Amino acid sequence: MTRGNAAELVRKAGDPQRATFLELFFDLVFVLALTQLSRDLAADLGWTGAFRALVLLGAMWWVWSSTAWLTDRTDPQRPLIQALVIATMVGSLVMAAAVPEAYGDTGLIFAGAYVVIQLGRGLALVAFLHGRKLQRIGMRGLFWYGLSALPWIAGALVPGTARSALWAVAVVLDHTAGRIGFPTPGAGRSPSQDLVISGEHLAERHQQFFIIALGDMILVTGLALGDGGFTPDGVAAFAVSIATTVLLWRIYIYRAGQVLAEAIAVSADPVRLAGSASYAHLTMVAGVVATAVGAELVIANPLGHTPPAWIAVILGGPALYLAGRARFEHAVFGRVSWSRPVGILALAALAPAMFLLPPVVVAAAAALVLIGIAGADAARGNPSEPPSPPR
Repeated sequence: MTRGNAAELVRKAGDPQRATFLELFFDLVFVLALTQLSRDLAADLGWTGAFRALVLLGAMWWVWSSTAWLTDRTDPQRPLIQALVIATMVGSLVMAAAVPEAYGDTGLIFAGAYVVIQLGRGLALVAFLHGRKLQRIGMRGLFWYGLSALPWIAGALVPGTARSALWAVAVVLDHTAGRIGFPTPGAGRSPSQDLVISGEHLAERHQQFFIIALGDMILVTGLALGDGGFTPDGVAAFAVSIATTVLLWRIYIYRAGQVLAEAIAVSADPVRLAGSASYAHLTMVAGVVATAVGAELVIANPLGHTPPAWIAVILGGPALYLAGRARFEHAVFGRVSWSRPVGILALAALAPAMFLLPPVVVAAAAALVLIGIAGADAARGNPSEPPSPPR
């Protein structure tokens, strides 16, 4: 590819910055991925299961996040970029399909697909972006993804705790390398000016992924209702779950979710702000996945005994979501509304009293806390406060 053709692959200042249909198409894979994760966690609801689910979520998120970054810097209308995104989508679909047995028979398939996605994309950037800044970023990525491939593949070849530990090391390695600019011997780290981003595009991509997470909760809720046979108590639990889903959406969009693009545009360090917002979204998505697990359990057994692990996801899922939402708000406005930490404390305070109550009542209590937060937002109206990211 000539230098001129390489330049055509990179987004230009005047190019459209909205997310494309190709990216929405790519996101469809993650409906399956998140549903697989939530159902896998429901089947192994304990500290080990939660840790394993978090590792898999970290891997899936990094594939999605790095793809969002790729389409932010390159022109997704170009056939080569489209081919890269579609190839990543196929690899992500293989990873999602392998999730239920990732710590069993399909471990090598999950890890292998992840490694092929990351190394293959880096090789393509190096090969086709000759002389561009993205080529240097691709070379740094190849170095780090080559390093993380070792614990990914080694973990797939050993069972049990060793696999969990090695994969956790690999996920931390990849995320840390990305956060610090992929410092590479002889090449240094990627300077922030090489990571210039479009606030409008990245904001829209994160909003879309959050909707995908809510889609997982709706899917799990609907499937659980169908499996339960539409009993009156199951329908009541279904209603609580749908109300919770709507409240999570409403709390998300209140101001910070609406003005992220503007916040990135006015930030003194847009790359750092985008990174902070990205991990806030990862935390919120993890909270939604845990909440979906709780919804599935409640609809299946709304009036039975509520084990401690169930209380942990029914109340802990919304609490984790609120923690991510608080971080998101701080990234955009440099402050946190009092209702977020108060909501987390209220959910924690409710936990001891929930052991004697049936699951549907526990879920309703969590929904009431969310109603209080959404109500506090509504009482404030829709202020015209401009974004003021921390410096």
